[in-house]
Amino acid sequence: MVIKDPVRNIVNQTALPEGFPTHAHESEFWESLGRTVATFGFLEEVLLKAIFAFTATTEYSEDEIEEAYSKWVPKLERSLSDQLGSLIDTYGKSVRDNLSATIENLDVLLNDLRAASKIRNVLCHGSWRMPDSNGKSVPFFVNRQKEIFETPIDVSFLNQVQKHAVELTCAVINTVTHMGWQFPSCNGVGEPVWS
Repeated sequence: MVIKDPVRNIVNQTALPEGFPTHAHESEFWESLGRTVATFGFLEEVLLKAIFAFTATTEYSEDEIEEAYSKWVPKLERSLSDQLGSLIDTYGKSVRDNLSATIENLDVLLNDLRAASKIRNVLCHGSWRMPDSNGKSVPFFVNRQKEIFETPIDVSFLNQVQKHAVELTCAVINTVTHMGWQFPSCNGVGEPVWS
């Protein structure tokens, strides 16, 4: 077999449209996407603070305190770099381990958080395709179960997801403040978790 000399090319970056590869969507789309992704980042921070609050206020017997403390600091350090899915799991365990927790629908909240985490992964890691005539775009995203995301997303969809992420964030905060604790790093009512 004779191999011909290949025709070699490189991308002419100066010929790309302004803002490539985000040029085809309206600015409003990207603003809504950015706000939604930022809201999920805030939800992660709130989960981290809730983990701190629940683990710091869990009561232990005298003979359990030293061992609990030795596990507490590494748990908090690990949570600092955990992604949303792991934070949800750690948060759920922290709430369950705290016998003073007052939330009655923890499993519902955890399921809602996990469902939101799935869409968050699409929004953060999807590769956005060209929008259709209605401004909807199906991002290219395949999860670990090899499921292909196929839902068209537009500004309205993004705004709804962002609003839902705010609701979830408030629900997590409420799980701390409902117990009478001040949410960490806030000046709200309640007893400070740590002085």
